[in-house]
Amino acid sequence: MARIGAEQEVENLSGLSPSPEKDIFVVRDNGTTCLMAEFAAKLMVPYDVSASNYVDLITEDADIPLSRGAEVRGNCGATESELQISWLGKVYTLKLHFIKEGHNTSKRQEAVWKMNKIQFVYDSSERTYFKDAVNHPVPMQINGCFAIDFNRNRIQVLCAANLKETTFGPNHINAGKHTANSHHLSALVTPAGKSYECQAQQTISLITSDHQRTVTLVLSEVRIQPFDISADFVFSEEHKCPVDEREQLEETLPLILGLILGLMIVITVCIYHIHHKLTASQVQIPRDRSQYKHMG
Repeated sequence: MARIGAEQEVENLSGLSPSPEKDIFVVRDNGTTCLMAEFAAKLMVPYDVSASNYVDLITEDADIPLSRGAEVRGNCGATESELQISWLGKVYTLKLHFIKEGHNTSKRQEAVWKMNKIQFVYDSSERTYFKDAVNHPVPMQINGCFAIDFNRNRIQVLCAANLKETTFGPNHINAGKHTANSHHLSALVTPAGKSYECQAQQTISLITSDHQRTVTLVLSEVRIQPFDISADFVFSEEHKCPVDEREQLEETLPLILGLILGLMIVITVCIYHIHHKLTASQVQIPRDRSQYKHMG
């Protein structure tokens, strides 16, 4: 498998986007664009917060949007490309990896590219989005009772009667650095030489390395091309996602049916007028034979 080349020049052009939620990233190699990406993204990350009794833990979701001022790095290769986006002082880092490969069809083998790996690194001790995240509570025995320390700033003392109902299971995740990865991913599959476009919202699940929790990456307004860009800063012909194609068909179908119905009405009216003119020009034969003498 070909290796990704050395890191190349990268530009964050998100300020040019008409949408405040959509970011634009460009990777250039020797002054030529080799990867372009436009999309709106956010990540939904589960984390633990303490309940009102300071003993039980409940799970909430942190909604983490991609920051406009993100730091970007990227690499382009003939068959592999990568885009790495970091924000809030590299507290959050999103890596998107693309490959180009042969794809067997019923007729022949065609080249396609796809996104095959995603990694998200985050720190749940950061308080912008993880406002009340707690560490795994560690019980300390004190005179037959237990003091539960939450993040070293909340102490709850429990004696044996109450402690029987308190459990500290493996699903309690410590606040701190975590990594979530995709598994067996094959997304955005696109014919080589084309860009992928999808306005509809898409979700991709990532699994954390600790205790198998699921982080959800939500993408929308996507336009990406990691290979074979023929013109600088210009996407190649788009390959639309199935959802967009279906929505486009649903929008145009009523118009098509309306045009067909209108055409049928016009044809019916034309046939009626032609028939009326033909019948009006014919000689009318009276049914009463006494009127024959007046004909001629």
